[in-house]
Amino acid sequence: MKQRTDALKLMAGTTFADLVAEVLDNLPPVFARYLETVEIVVAPRPSREQRRALGLRPWQTIYGLYEGVPITEQQSGDIVPPAIITIFQEPLERDFRTRSALREQIRRTVLHEIAHHFGISDERLRELDAY
Repeated sequence: MKQRTDALKLMAGTTFADLVAEVLDNLPPVFARYLETVEIVVAPRPSREQRRALGLRPWQTIYGLYEGVPITEQQSGDIVPPAIITIFQEPLERDFRTRSALREQIRRTVLHEIAHHFGISDERLRELDAY
């Protein structure tokens, strides 16, 4: 479920991927079981293809991305490719300079992308004041 990238260095020897793994390790078990088929990836930044698919302007960025079929849209017996949640290191480290702020935003980003896996839209997350 987790991809650790030890080459990604962070303050005091902890890697960025370790912070992502820490968030995942602290999820309630009820959520974790629904993520068994979700691949969690750490990438430096959104790819050109991801930016294009999202319609991002050059000055816009994102911290995470869910790519897959939400479990609310899956039918019994369907063969569904694994979902992918990508957490983007460079924008997070650029915008959150302290270790505690970075850790908290990684947590918020991971939870946000997991919400998409459960079929919760950005609009609904705004209604819930999850931003």
